[in-house]
Amino acid sequence: MHKQILPLLILGCLLLPDPGFAQAKKWDLDPAHSNIYFDITHIFSTIRGRFDTFSTTFAFDPENLEQSSFAFSVDCASVNTNIVPRDKHLRSEDFFHVSKYPEMSFQSSKIEHVQADTYRVTGQLQIKKTRRTLTIPFVFHGTTDNPMQEGVRVAGFDASFSIDRLEYGVGNGKFHDLGVVGKDVSVTVSLEMLAEK
Repeated sequence: MHKQILPLLILGCLLLPDPGFAQAKKWDLDPAHSNIYFDITHIFSTIRGRFDTFSTTFAFDPENLEQSSFAFSVDCASVNTNIVPRDKHLRSEDFFHVSKYPEMSFQSSKIEHVQADTYRVTGQLQIKKTRRTLTIPFVFHGTTDNPMQEGVRVAGFDASFSIDRLEYGVGNGKFHDLGVVGKDVSVTVSLEMLAEK
């Protein structure tokens, strides 16, 4: 009897899912309440813009960071600074060259807890033909029931970081050397994500 039970117990253990490899919870973007902003200097003033179209793939669980991951894809043609001629210039070969490089993207490779509600995500940021490793600090605000939609949870994330646009080929430095457009871009990402209970 014992000889028959032992192999079944071993097989059952092998078939049980390893909790260390459990998938992190997947979240869907709420595009109406999520934004990607950027700020850059123009001579003395600060110009703020945004990207109106982007998509995300999110799997996040603060108790399972090894299986958590973030990915972004941003439509460069959706750049919007509320000035039509300037937006056309940003889409041109002088900056994003959207006819050749329509998207920029980020793919995480590691997410770490720093302290309290602060985390950092490391991954590859690609703009045009340049890909670089970037570590971005972010705040996870937690989750709550959606007061407007029964059976849905809402998660909140905010991140702020800075990049040198010239390192990614967004401009050749001409306007920077003239003292017109800065090279350092401050980026703010504010997201609400949704998931069924």
